[in-house]
Amino acid sequence: MADNKKKQVPLRLSEKLYNAIAAWAEDDFRSVNGQIEYLLTECVRQRKKNGKYVPEHLDEPPELDIGSRLPRE
Repeated sequence: MADNKKKQVPLRLSEKLYNAIAAWAEDDFRSVNGQIEYLLTECVRQRKKNGKYVPEHLDEPPELDIGSRLPRE
C-alpha cells in the first residue's frame, strides 16, 4: 500500500512571488498550498523525464516576469 502521508515544510517566499502564485492558484481553482505542490510535482516529473529543468547556477534566483500582473484584492 502506498504511503500517502504528507510532510509539512516551512517555506519563505517573497511577497511578489507569493502574490503571483496566489493569483495563479486562483486562476487554476487551487489553494496556494495546492498550487505549490502541483508546481513542484510537475518540476520533479519533468526532471525525471529529461533531466533538464535545473539551471546551471542553482544559487542564483530566477528572473520572474510577474510585474505586469497586479495582485487581486
